[in-house]
Amino acid sequence: MRLHNTLSGRTEDFAPIDPGHVRLYVCGPTVYSYSHIGNARPAVVFDVLARALRRRFPRVTYVRNITDIDDKINAAAAREGVGIDVIANRYAAAYHEDLEALGVAPPDAEPRVTEHIPAILAMIERLIQTGSAYQAEGHVLFQVSRYPGYGELSRRDTRELIAGARVEVAPFKREPGDFVLWKPSSAGQPGWESPWGRGRPGWHIECSAMAAALLGDTLDIHGGGNDLVFPHHENERAQSECAHGGTVFARYWVHNGFVTIDHAKMSKSVGNILLVREILEQTPGEAVRLALLSAHYRQPLDWSDVLLAESRKRLDRLYGALRDTPPAAAGQPPEAFVAALEDDLNTPAALAELFELARALNKAGHAEEKAALATQLRGAGALLGLLQQAPEHWFAGQAGAQEIDGDEIETLIERRAAAKKARDYATADRIRDQLAARGVLLEDSPQGTRWRLAG
Repeated sequence: MRLHNTLSGRTEDFAPIDPGHVRLYVCGPTVYSYSHIGNARPAVVFDVLARALRRRFPRVTYVRNITDIDDKINAAAAREGVGIDVIANRYAAAYHEDLEALGVAPPDAEPRVTEHIPAILAMIERLIQTGSAYQAEGHVLFQVSRYPGYGELSRRDTRELIAGARVEVAPFKREPGDFVLWKPSSAGQPGWESPWGRGRPGWHIECSAMAAALLGDTLDIHGGGNDLVFPHHENERAQSECAHGGTVFARYWVHNGFVTIDHAKMSKSVGNILLVREILEQTPGEAVRLALLSAHYRQPLDWSDVLLAESRKRLDRLYGALRDTPPAAAGQPPEAFVAALEDDLNTPAALAELFELARALNKAGHAEEKAALATQLRGAGALLGLLQQAPEHWFAGQAGAQEIDGDEIETLIERRAAAKKARDYATADRIRDQLAARGVLLEDSPQGTRWRLAG
């Protein structure tokens, strides 16, 4: 398996520290609102990576955190007059619902920041002891100059990084780029007691502490979106390695590209933020998942109605190929498919192999050949998190999405077949035309008549 490592800037052979146990950490959501389609991309991408890793390695521990203490959560709780746990639990549950609809399997562990305050305090204390952090006016800050490798991950000069840092520029800092590990809480803000006074953690220290608590000092893979490279992952790397005596924090850094909307960046000011649950009201989750996998994970993905419609059509073709095959368990996927997926998660190439397999299945003449190809298709689909339902359920669900009764369609098809048998071709044609007007296309074959939705 090969993965592109953001730190080296190269696609490298993946070799975990322990071939018997791969450790993967991915930054999850800050739960103060509903997830948008950009939040869904890393969840789907790293779900596929975890599936690919589990195929090759005997044990994979996949950790994806939830940030449940944050200024935006605090603000939302204050507006509603409730505790931060009410806001965090509401939107964490919504996030889980969205991911379930997209076929994303739960991670092995999903730590929350508020459950790891003691670990965060212990890491901050170690950083102070090593001289990498200092106290100032109720704050504890990491001193960037204490880590010589700062800026290597994002490939920027330290002076250039200061302007983009998501940290408060304050007179009590020794250097402008120093970032907060702990900050004081007012009487009305959530907080915890600490050696530096009542307060709450800074954003970056949270993931470092949770990752170390669950996976150890060194991760095999640290993942997330491109927007996290700086400052979040740059700061995580610096503080973790200083806290652990210079031990490498993550050996492979893997980042997915942005999602744009009709070639424009998502922005509240523009009003083009697309929530996952809003998309799911119009489109099956499996089609949304396929759309998210249609571009290479490192490249930008432009989201549009055209992309969604095409994704539904592509799933129609895949499920259509499986429609005349008996139910069977997923088998081993073809080598070419696996090779594409293990080449830095090249999902476009893997999908191309999937459709080649579907074409071969459509052309197969013998029952044994069709059965073998169908199990391969299901096995390949399983690695991508696709084709996980029976074909009839997919097509019935498609019909339901467009307010078309699948049972009614089957009844009309039977009436049409009876009309053709009675040589009443006018009635048979009228039924076909009625269904076509409702967006249902019929496909006649020696095995019978199948239907699919147009468009």
